[in-house]
Amino acid sequence: MRPNKKDYPEYFEKYVNLIEEGDVISALKTNHQSVLDFIEEIPRLKQTYFYDEGKWTVKQVINHIVDTERILGYRALRFARGDNQQPLSFDENLYAKNANLSNTNMQMLVDEFDSIRLSNILLFKQLSEKELVLKGKIGSGDVSVLALGYFMCGHAQHHVNIIKERYL
Repeated sequence: MRPNKKDYPEYFEKYVNLIEEGDVISALKTNHQSVLDFIEEIPRLKQTYFYDEGKWTVKQVINHIVDTERILGYRALRFARGDNQQPLSFDENLYAKNANLSNTNMQMLVDEFDSIRLSNILLFKQLSEKELVLKGKIGSGDVSVLALGYFMCGHAQHHVNIIKERYL
């Protein structure tokens, strides 16, 4: 089952459209492996590269994927449990600015993404179709649990695509 346009805000469209799989578990697993494979191939010299003044480094982009994965998993859990209160939004630029990556290497980010995604796969595996269609509120509108799963994948893929196009 894939989300349809009434399951998410318009903002999600470009991310959901990046994912071809017809069910959320396949999408999460396929995207998980492709993101891990990609991150592990990033040359060491490119990890601290930024393509323009004020842009994030590759390492910051990967950390952003990890941060967002955590937040989306939390939102999916809340909404799947019937808690449809609007969670606070987050400012990704503030998170990037305040993330101390000096003690973090790329392998740690790989391990962190791997752990969080595996945790989210387990979460989604135990959800029923009824739970997947439950909705909650986010800043840009209502979103279903299912759409959050697809957005997780699309968001990670979007940033992988940006790194390929602008950084490598």
